[in-house]
Amino acid sequence: MTYKCLIIDDEELARELIETHLKQLDDFELVASCASAIEASTILQQQAIDLLFLDIEMPVLKGTDFFKNLIQKPKVIFTTAYRDYALDGFELNAVDYLLKPITFSRFFKAIEKFKGQQNNFNQESNTTLITEKDDFIFVTKNRKKIRLDFNEILYVESLKDYVKIYLADESHTVKFSISAFKKELDSRFIRVHRSYIVNKNKITAYTKNDIEIDKAEIPIGDNYKENILDFLN
Repeated sequence: MTYKCLIIDDEELARELIETHLKQLDDFELVASCASAIEASTILQQQAIDLLFLDIEMPVLKGTDFFKNLIQKPKVIFTTAYRDYALDGFELNAVDYLLKPITFSRFFKAIEKFKGQQNNFNQESNTTLITEKDDFIFVTKNRKKIRLDFNEILYVESLKDYVKIYLADESHTVKFSISAFKKELDSRFIRVHRSYIVNKNKITAYTKNDIEIDKAEIPIGDNYKENILDFLN
């Protein structure tokens, strides 16, 4: 299978570097290389694009604002010279976030993430509707089944044989191991510590050692740092 790509960056040298990297991959085809989001919008209306390489800081229209307004959203890898924009890409479910200048090894890692997501999507498409996850879960508390919508869950904390599920205005402690509970959730939830799962859409700030969600500071475990910080950085 050949994946069709589109580069959007106002810097010519940055576009040429990504083009050079793409030429080393047989299964990726560059459809166009654009200097602005406005120019790219015409191409997106005419052709189906599988993967965008999208610069964030551009004149007239920022890459993140452009992507938010797309009706049909391809997969996107954000590129930028500014580390501060990592959270923007994170919230938009980007495949990855690349800091300039982009080395081929880091570029290739992002490509492998994209291909892994495509493989997962194809496998899920071949399963029956019965195996698809809902966007909520029922948990048992005080003999009642309580519905929790995934988009309302901030994070989950392990308490030995129980987990404590934090929402904006309340929390629920239920009997579940954290590993078993993680399997009940969807891809918006990531394990950042042996005792914590977070909803990546709720992250408000981070450092190399912890993640902030609302007023809570959640540690990043040593065994999870590489994967978490690779995505954030």
